[in-house]
Amino acid sequence: MKQFGGNVLFLDRSNINTDEIIPAKHEAGTDTAKAALFKDLSLPNFTSGDDVPGKRIIITRENFGIGEHPENAAAALKDNGIYCVIVSTMAVDFKKAMKTNNLLVVDIDKKTIEDIFRTFSQKDSECFVVLTDEGTSKIKLMSGSLSKSYAFNLEDFSKNLLEDDSWIGNIRK
Repeated sequence: MKQFGGNVLFLDRSNINTDEIIPAKHEAGTDTAKAALFKDLSLPNFTSGDDVPGKRIIITRENFGIGEHPENAAAALKDNGIYCVIVSTMAVDFKKAMKTNNLLVVDIDKKTIEDIFRTFSQKDSECFVVLTDEGTSKIKLMSGSLSKSYAFNLEDFSKNLLEDDSWIGNIRK
């Protein structure tokens, strides 16, 4: 069994574009880009980049990563220690950029995302992505004594990334 996880950043909105992830004027890999992550994102109860430090996993709604410069936005997530996005749908080019950066995309149906937000979004939560020895996959969310698991299908690319420890190796770097 492989298990990886961390603290969750809940982004409770659909259609978050790449300029809201990181403005195009900031080049990933720079100090200014690190500070600019989600600076232009407008959400209730979200304090720009102040909510990002220490978070490793994003849970959000559909159409995450739409827009131009997906490579820069995905690299900016990685630069900030975010290595997994759990979402119902993601822009195709952004998903490719996530894979290029060895970042994990977990596709989960809309109903499950709704349940996750209803149950965990107002709490400090941790999420673990689990790949069992039998090849099944699930995410497990925990907040205090509250715990819930959700099964999902993991793409072969992501499964290989987890099985070969490539993902965790990139996180440690």
